[in-house]
Amino acid sequence: MKRTNRVNVCLATTVIAAVVVFSGQASAQVPVVQPGAPGKPSRELSESERPKAVASKHSPADTKFMQGMIGHHAQAVEMVDLLKTRTKREDMRMLGMRIEVSQNDEIKMMRLWLQNRGESIPSEHAHHLPGGTMPGMLTPEEMEKLRVAKGAEFDRLFLQGMIRHHGGALTMVQELMSSPGAMQEAEIHDFATHVDADQRMEILRMNTMLKGIKK
Repeated sequence: MKRTNRVNVCLATTVIAAVVVFSGQASAQVPVVQPGAPGKPSRELSESERPKAVASKHSPADTKFMQGMIGHHAQAVEMVDLLKTRTKREDMRMLGMRIEVSQNDEIKMMRLWLQNRGESIPSEHAHHLPGGTMPGMLTPEEMEKLRVAKGAEFDRLFLQGMIRHHGGALTMVQELMSSPGAMQEAEIHDFATHVDADQRMEILRMNTMLKGIKK
């Protein structure tokens, strides 16, 4: 074969290969991102992991739980934001910082979980709408009472409200666990059990703090 022909064949082969590669890239699936555990970074799933994520076993109860918990967490963040100007206790501020970080991380995780499964993502302020409240959440009147309170009275109302709020989250987890077909997916199983353990631990801590407030 002449040198010119060999060069042309090589060039043609290279062009075809490039087209095949480009076409493969163009038709590749949209990256699927797996939410990390609270406080942990998210990661893009490998090609071999994607089918499992796409063929998710999540149930309607799983979706309802995630959608409802977003608003539930959002109110907790609103409550701890008041600590910055209403309390004089450092341990209260530290508690608030921990709750704020964990709840915001979990809201991001839940939004990504819903997005990856093509489910609707509610506004974080949906709990302000009629019928948008979940178990344990404070009413608008209770939130307003908390906003105007100061000092020890604020601390007491905050702890009482947050203990009830956390108790509501436990109720939501229990309702999920009792729903047929729920929590079959490892990711939501791990998240729900994490919420249950974390909220129980914080309730114990807040009950201890509440006992230390002078009446």
